[in-house]
Amino acid sequence: MLNQHHHVEEHFSGSEMVRDAVIGMSDGLTVPFALAAGLTGAAQGNDIIITAGLAEIVAGSIAMGLGGYLAGKTEIDHYASELRREYLEVELYPEKEKQEVRDVFEEYGLSKASTEAIVNELSQDKDKWVQFMMRYELGLDKPDINRARESALTIGISYIIGGIVPLSAYFPIFTSNAQDGLFYSCIITAICLFVFGYFKTKIIGQPPLMGAIKTLFIGAIAAFAAYTIARLIGG
Repeated sequence: MLNQHHHVEEHFSGSEMVRDAVIGMSDGLTVPFALAAGLTGAAQGNDIIITAGLAEIVAGSIAMGLGGYLAGKTEIDHYASELRREYLEVELYPEKEKQEVRDVFEEYGLSKASTEAIVNELSQDKDKWVQFMMRYELGLDKPDINRARESALTIGISYIIGGIVPLSAYFPIFTSNAQDGLFYSCIITAICLFVFGYFKTKIIGQPPLMGAIKTLFIGAIAAFAAYTIARLIGG
């Protein structure tokens, strides 16, 4: 009896929401951490660091969220514009559009007879014809109409969650001075950056340990630079 081996394809199938969460969390962990380190280097007290940190988290989450919204809205508008243009071209230049369909299939080595049969069949339905051209000529998939709003919320909330992590060490419940706050913030943020980088890279199928080290390194460089500059300027 022949042994049967079941092949399971492993590909990254993460949603766009995962991508948005990664964007928001990554910046949320790094930027407020660097800001807090910089203010600590300038010999500021915990109250000022907390106030400035919270203000940055609010402003940063709004800016990042709006950026995600505008990106999603631009994608929707671009698709709608190209869709109208494609319908117009199919209506005014059907033979040219048919040739473009032929060009697509000829790249895959289909015979002329097979290509002509597909072109003739496809051109009978204008909607399917246009959808084919949108995907295979222009490389555009129809975006979700709710994508812009969902992207904004996901990025903004992820930024807030990420930003609270390094700032939390400065709250009175944990420390009473900025230097201790920075010390604990470095430990907490380093652990979170490493864990976040590990799972972020693992999700997309890349070596997770290397991704964790890279993410940690970026955060450390940003904080060190902010702290050093603040110390130099502040004397």
